[in-house]
Amino acid sequence: MAASMDETRAPPVVRANFPSRYPSGIPRPEGVLPRGVRGVLSLEDLEPAARRRLPRFLFGFISGGVETNEAREGNRAAFARRRLLPRVLVDTSARSQATTLFGHGYASSFGVAPMGGVALAAFEGDLQLARAAAAANIPYVLSGASLVPLEAVIAANPNAWFQAYIPGDRVHIGALVERVGRAGYGTLVVTADVPVPANRENNVRNGWSLPLRPSPTLAYESLIHPGWLFGTWLATLKKNGMPHFENMAASRGAPVLSANAERSFGSRDALSWVDMAWIRKRWAGKLVLKGLLAPEDARRAQETGFDGIIVSNHGGRQLDFSVASLDALAGVKEEAGEMTVMLDGGVRRGTDVIKALALGADFVFLGRPFIYAAALGGEMGARHAIALLSEEIDRDLALIGCGGLGDLDARFLTGI
Repeated sequence: MAASMDETRAPPVVRANFPSRYPSGIPRPEGVLPRGVRGVLSLEDLEPAARRRLPRFLFGFISGGVETNEAREGNRAAFARRRLLPRVLVDTSARSQATTLFGHGYASSFGVAPMGGVALAAFEGDLQLARAAAAANIPYVLSGASLVPLEAVIAANPNAWFQAYIPGDRVHIGALVERVGRAGYGTLVVTADVPVPANRENNVRNGWSLPLRPSPTLAYESLIHPGWLFGTWLATLKKNGMPHFENMAASRGAPVLSANAERSFGSRDALSWVDMAWIRKRWAGKLVLKGLLAPEDARRAQETGFDGIIVSNHGGRQLDFSVASLDALAGVKEEAGEMTVMLDGGVRRGTDVIKALALGADFVFLGRPFIYAAALGGEMGARHAIALLSEEIDRDLALIGCGGLGDLDARFLTGI
């Protein structure tokens, strides 16, 4: 029963006795922080706190990688290998994180990556993250594996992007693209690195599946995590009924908890660049391809008409021993041409953001830390996490002698 005891033990109260707005322009939450994020001083503090809050099967799904977890750990190792080379006696008093992405001005160069299962970790979690990102003026990408209808999310955040797991046939592809367009999304992100489901052995060991199957393990883990049981799962059932996969296709999908329902991946292993060109002709907004690691694929994406790419190994959740996103960045950047080059995977600190931008990324996205923050404190927990990362970036820019994120390049790094 240690987990339930931890959930009821209140950390010291941390009041927002800081400036209400930092040089980045990102506001810190006002008043007393939600209990779940009191004492959280960095994004790295969120994971152990979320481990106590969430049932094992759910925490394992979020935190785990694939097979041996080498790809997941490799993302962090790639950042650790790089060292910063600061300049001193540089006037950075007017430093700024402001940036422009696809014609929209943002407060900083990081955003919320698409994540499935957010509404299982936090009550209406997709909406909580969307609102937090809107308040901070950073990008938010809704996952196609989300449990809140995409129409509700864009109502909460009119600048949200949508990430799609493209179905395997053009009838369903076209219907999904049309639905996303009708809802008012301006940016469509196509994930390319999930032709088949990954071999996530940790999910099997923890009793996780999608849809979830009722079992004694699920019942026991839920009961010993009453904060999650009552604050997320039962609250969701009471307000919205059984969650469903809302955005995998043009119509509603399977329920998230079922003894016999199946989640279909379609024939994604048959998708090709020809299908991407077909989507490009039908999508009028910005089009982004996510999941590239090979320079040749960046060249093909440019030729196909994509506006941007996200260098990513899916957080180490698809192919074990795949190259780290940061290690792949330079080669992809060389072939990207005029496309916007973004990155996700392993970003946890302000220094990580700075390293990625110095190596050529135009923007970075983070996933796991923000889902943990929402699980612990809802929208205000997510806003607290966003503010912490922004503060780190602002401080680090001053310490390396750089006046703005746009001025970063390889001169500020060593050991690359």
